[in-house]
Amino acid sequence: MDNFTEDHLLDGRVRLRQPARGYRAGLDAALLAAACDAQDGQRVLEAGCGAGGALLAAAARRPGARFVGVERDAAALALARHNIAANSMGDRVEVVEGDVAVRFSLLGLEPFDAAIANPPFFDDAGALRGPAPDRRAAWMADDGLEAWIQFLTKAVREGGTITLIHRADRLADILGLLTAKCGSIQVLPIHPFADEPAKRVLVRAIKTGKAPLRLLPPRVLHDRDGAKHRPDVEAILRGEADLPWL
Repeated sequence: MDNFTEDHLLDGRVRLRQPARGYRAGLDAALLAAACDAQDGQRVLEAGCGAGGALLAAAARRPGARFVGVERDAAALALARHNIAANSMGDRVEVVEGDVAVRFSLLGLEPFDAAIANPPFFDDAGALRGPAPDRRAAWMADDGLEAWIQFLTKAVREGGTITLIHRADRLADILGLLTAKCGSIQVLPIHPFADEPAKRVLVRAIKTGKAPLRLLPPRVLHDRDGAKHRPDVEAILRGEADLPWL
């Protein structure tokens, strides 16, 4: 038990066992879950679900939808299964072993109505000091961002949505990859402070969508008054508000 922590998401609505060291679900996962706008009866896939932080938070927010997480790491997969059971969500949430580097069709799953992901932020090991071994899989995309977006695109039906969170400085790459198969793209910049550049972007696209790109008003996480988060962000983290799309 010393190797794990028992945490609570959405003001206690979701219990999450996760590693004490290595990759841990945090703000990015919380924002991704809040941006999932699946409707009742829809099926949602999360690529690279880890221990299930975003997956279970999204499922708690969208009780009428069904969710499937795909994860290649056996230890993370076991934790995700534990967390699904601990939250009594086994009737509509499951996880399967899989890798975004492998074709989606080989998973034997029908295309989904929506797919979400928090892809690893780096795909060039020479671009940064190497992460600790227990965090490498979460930080380094071995097959590149292109493999993730191709997988997500294949995973959804025509008219299905793809939502991901990533570094703001990769926005041009994300848009370039998405526009091959998707349109109706919306970009939500996430700023740490109102007077600082965005460090994250949430991007939502529709497979075969035709509407022009929309750059949405930014979301600012912190004021400079010492509070941990702005009140609107705290409401999102507690599950009292979503991150809406137009």
